[in-house]
Amino acid sequence: MRIPRELKEKVRRRSDINWSEVIRDAIAKRIEVEERLEAARRIDEVKQRMIPVEKGQLDRWIREDRER
Repeated sequence: MRIPRELKEKVRRRSDINWSEVIRDAIAKRIEVEERLEAARRIDEVKQRMIPVEKGQLDRWIREDRER
């Protein structure tokens, strides 16, 4: 990966900054964002496959299960 010359010069002028740490943090944050987006996509896929349950059905199932 290449860094544009102008940006490289600006980085050199700011030697007080730990650029490796900045880059590591940026990469870690980006990975976290991507992982959250992937999790959200998977949740949406599962939601689309789910069959809606009519109101009160969960209560009935719980009561039936308790009666066993």
